[in-house]
Amino acid sequence: MGLYDRFARLADYRKQFQTSGLNPFGTCIDEIYSATEGRIGNKKVILAGTNNYLGLTFNPQAIADAQAALSSQGTGTTGSRMANGSYGSHLALEQEIAAFFNRPAAIVFSTGYTANLGIISTLAGPGTIVLLDADSHASIYDACALGGATIIRFRHNDAGDLERRMMRLGEKAREAIIIVEGIYSMLGDVAPLKEIVDIKRRLGGYLVVDEAHSFGVMGANGRGLAEALGVEQDVDIIVGTFSKSLASIGGFAVGPRAMEVLRYSSRPYIFTASPSPSSIASVRSSLKTITQHPELREKLWSHARRLYRGLAASGYQLGPHISPVVPVMIGSKEDGLSFWRALIEKNVYVNLVLPPAAPSDITLLRCSVNAAHSEEQIDRIIQAFAELKN
Repeated sequence: MGLYDRFARLADYRKQFQTSGLNPFGTCIDEIYSATEGRIGNKKVILAGTNNYLGLTFNPQAIADAQAALSSQGTGTTGSRMANGSYGSHLALEQEIAAFFNRPAAIVFSTGYTANLGIISTLAGPGTIVLLDADSHASIYDACALGGATIIRFRHNDAGDLERRMMRLGEKAREAIIIVEGIYSMLGDVAPLKEIVDIKRRLGGYLVVDEAHSFGVMGANGRGLAEALGVEQDVDIIVGTFSKSLASIGGFAVGPRAMEVLRYSSRPYIFTASPSPSSIASVRSSLKTITQHPELREKLWSHARRLYRGLAASGYQLGPHISPVVPVMIGSKEDGLSFWRALIEKNVYVNLVLPPAAPSDITLLRCSVNAAHSEEQIDRIIQAFAELKN
């Protein structure tokens, strides 16, 4: 058996996509004009398939701060956080993130993926029991596998199923780690966090919430779902990313002062280069922006409601919750591909998501809105879908 033979099925899919027209996976966006528009081939498209929730990728102050850091500190650190890769700006960002979340400690990682990998794999070693939502992000699953923990999955957003599984653990439940997300990236639905917190209070355990898609999006101050539901004090560790609402790259975890010790045993933290100074500078700038401009969240949610209701009125099956992620359920893989290409022809770019990335073996067109979209752009997205429905 050859080295790549087990990927034969994927290779066949890739060939089909490449020979039948525009490939939806790794689509080249040839030019970026703004936070909401770009060019794919000869088509100027509305970008309705990004995670740029607050529309800050072209924020003038963030760009200026990043350029200044690039000029004064160079292109990269060339070292890990445990070697030469901790600059003053990295430490300052950690202090600012900790203060933003009202937590004693914060650790900054190179990506959101490595934040989950670094925190969870270190905490969830052999003998540790992790109860995680079945639709958890790949980085969470990979982290549990890397750490060697025992994984118990509970049905997606089913607090009752979580409780049943914890009760079966008996006294072991008190040392188990529960992991959920704020907003789930594919269906745009939110975790039943109040119910989960109630279970934790009664049965014990530690709670980790990945707020990657809810940080900057939910809560009066943008701290995520835990803030929005008033249960922050019951969450032991929050993990998040800078690559969505903060429009940069990197990840973080916030928690108690005791969490600091993980720096000395987290392999994904120790053995990878730290974020570049320009990335750190843009994150610090955008963090100030989301603190000072809550109207960005208000605009984001206005667009989310407008898109969700417009697509629902056209007869589409959507996700269960209104959120900045609006998934449109499509039939087969072939239907999804042809629909996605038809949207490009109508100057709208969204994400085509196929199993196993899409949950429950469904094909979906993942739309997402951001605060920089105009109402006219939202209406044009709705119109494109409506025309393809007829």
